[in-house]
Amino acid sequence: MSTVLILNASYEPLHRVSVRHAIRMIVREVAVIEEAKEDETFGHFPVPLVLRLVKYVKLYWRNNAPRYSKTKLFVRDKKTCAYCGKTANTVDHIIPRSKGGETTWLNIVAACLKCNHKKSNRTLKESGMKLLFTPYEPSWYDLA
Repeated sequence: MSTVLILNASYEPLHRVSVRHAIRMIVREVAVIEEAKEDETFGHFPVPLVLRLVKYVKLYWRNNAPRYSKTKLFVRDKKTCAYCGKTANTVDHIIPRSKGGETTWLNIVAACLKCNHKKSNRTLKESGMKLLFTPYEPSWYDLA
């Protein structure tokens, strides 16, 4: 089942929920449909793609940068291998943990299994591999 993007009343992206959860939000009148799939319904309701909250929700926890997680990394890197551009399914430390590398946004990239094994626990220079893009610390907006 697909997910629905939830926007704050100010149109900033907050998170994603299931279609079932989105319909419950519409029924409770806490959100309105901003965008829906054409010619598809869920009961009496059009299947929503984007909902907007009726009231603004202040998010104190969003003041900080998002914490690293494998799921968020795949969103940031668009599930693309940082070395060859194919579909990524593993995580690679640019500076390997065995050489003092930490698990931070700037030291982690998504990688396919083949490239991850090829690089192993070596640095980029030692392995002769290059990054296709520079890792960065994403904002909450980047991950929505």
